[in-house]
Amino acid sequence: MTSAETQALARGYVAGYNRYLADHGAQLPEACRGKPWVQPMTLAEYRRMAEITAVQAGAAALADGLLGAQPPQPSAKAAQASTQPVDLADAAQAMRELGLLDSPLGSNAWAFGKEVTANGNGMLLGNPHFPWSGPNRFYQLHLTIPGQIDVMGAGIGPYPMVSIGFNKDVAWSHTVSTGKRFTLYELQLAEGDPTTYLVDGKPEKMTSRTIAGRTLWSTRWGPLVVIPRAGLTWNAQTAYALRDANVGNTRMMDAALAFARARSVEDMRQAHAGLGLPWVNTLAADRHGRVLYADVSVVPDVDAAQLERCTPSKPAAALRMAAGLVVLNGARADCAWQQDRRSPVPGLIPIERMPIALRTDWVHNSNDSFFYTHPAQKFEGISPLVGDARLTRPRTRAGLAEIPEMLGRGKVTLQGMQEQLFQNRNFMASVIVPDLRAACAQAPSNEAREGCAALQGWNLRNEVDARGAHVFREFWRNARNIPGVYRVPFDPQQPVATPAGLKMDDAAVAAKVWGALETAVKAIKAAGFALDAPLGSVQRPAITEAPIALHGGDEFEGVLNNLGRQEPAPINAQGLRIDYGSSYVQTVTFDARGPVAQAILTYGQSTNPASPHATDQMELFSRKQWHTLPFHREDVLKARVGEPLRLTARP
Repeated sequence: MTSAETQALARGYVAGYNRYLADHGAQLPEACRGKPWVQPMTLAEYRRMAEITAVQAGAAALADGLLGAQPPQPSAKAAQASTQPVDLADAAQAMRELGLLDSPLGSNAWAFGKEVTANGNGMLLGNPHFPWSGPNRFYQLHLTIPGQIDVMGAGIGPYPMVSIGFNKDVAWSHTVSTGKRFTLYELQLAEGDPTTYLVDGKPEKMTSRTIAGRTLWSTRWGPLVVIPRAGLTWNAQTAYALRDANVGNTRMMDAALAFARARSVEDMRQAHAGLGLPWVNTLAADRHGRVLYADVSVVPDVDAAQLERCTPSKPAAALRMAAGLVVLNGARADCAWQQDRRSPVPGLIPIERMPIALRTDWVHNSNDSFFYTHPAQKFEGISPLVGDARLTRPRTRAGLAEIPEMLGRGKVTLQGMQEQLFQNRNFMASVIVPDLRAACAQAPSNEAREGCAALQGWNLRNEVDARGAHVFREFWRNARNIPGVYRVPFDPQQPVATPAGLKMDDAAVAAKVWGALETAVKAIKAAGFALDAPLGSVQRPAITEAPIALHGGDEFEGVLNNLGRQEPAPINAQGLRIDYGSSYVQTVTFDARGPVAQAILTYGQSTNPASPHATDQMELFSRKQWHTLPFHREDVLKARVGEPLRLTARP
């Protein structure tokens, strides 16, 4: 249950949306003006929209599988299907396509405490990587109720609060966490009845309901789901149910209200106790010079011992490491999520058993687990469903390398954080290109030699004037998937230095490396671009035809300033068209008056192509120019660009 204040916020959001539609519906952009799907909103629809935001890391992504789960028809073919081996690589790819493995949503966040900052106060860099269009697009806002709330930052469209931002005492940002939001349950079906399943040997009948002509089947564990590419089907012997921990989660606005009113990072920690954050970490810094890392997101309460005890069939168990799917044994009642009395939501891990770090030096996260928060930070007793020591994001390696280097130059400043982020270092190029250059004398073809020549003069940064950056991107897009490609494999004791190099002394690997470089050269030429073209002439926004040069690099390159595509694709005749990545980028510290904040909304505030604010901040981003945010009333009045809009209730 949400608070009365949050419920009032929801009613206000609905009323505001409907009022705007009534007053301005005839002036909407052509793409939506007069369309039958543009209708007034009900409170129930708003609540459903908010829940969809929460479950996008679970049930929403698997919606087709939920609708497609229907009882099997008796046939020899159906029985045979249950015995077909699963291609684990394809299962993993299926999860990537659904956004449930190596999620395209990501972010960087750094928080620095009084030990390392020039002013002795906290400092924060927030760099969320989100879509540049659609429901997860950020908008800047400043919410003020005198004497009650004064908070500034950015939020997504269906969310009437600041998601990432600051008040007079605290600044915070979020990164997508590694926690699992759901588990699957493998059901043992009763002989001769595929809609009855067994728990501790006793039969239980499934329930069903019809929605919009489709029948949805459910069990004590949740609704049935099919994921054929992962081998999870409904046959005469076995079916699978989905339990999503975020179903019904409308608590996130209460958490946002608590964030907005926080006066310290300790207050921020307490604000997490209600378990409202659906799938993100929080990093924060306060004016007192303390910093926070917390992954107190919604995670099923399943510990390592229960994972071992509740192991399903071998094919289903193999999906956890290969495809990130946690499948439990649904034939045992003791495989239900644990019930910790300290948890405000039965079945979820309480704050007392989630990873939290309070420090006075620094913390960071780039979408790998809590394990890499800080080299000296240790955590114990954390469920594997929250995260582990695997390191999958090159940006994590980049952060662990660049933060100590930045600190080695002196105390941290806002300008220093900004410059570090926008240096656009290509981390994977730094550990790969030297070996490739060393092998270029043996390049076996004209294309390989041309690729080598393009990379020889590149300074391994993704700046708008960089020549060779697009060649590396197209090369590494494919070469990174070559089995055994690294000369030095991953060593958990050296997470920054490994894996590294190219195993060019292995003839088979070398042949594939050269093949990847040849493919990259051919693709760039076929797209109509020169191999020595500056990156800014190749990398442009997809949301406008304005020729705005963009700096930054893709996720798999390990460029902290991450730019890419919501649907990854190689270079084509349009170049590298960007619609995802660095979005609302903020740097915040504090002085005697309150927050000192500079930020860029990389694509601009307006979605109306005719607005002067559609791409104005994209131009700033291209030039690496940061905008000082007017937090205090007198600064707001000076910066105002339009007349105030005052709404009165209609009679």
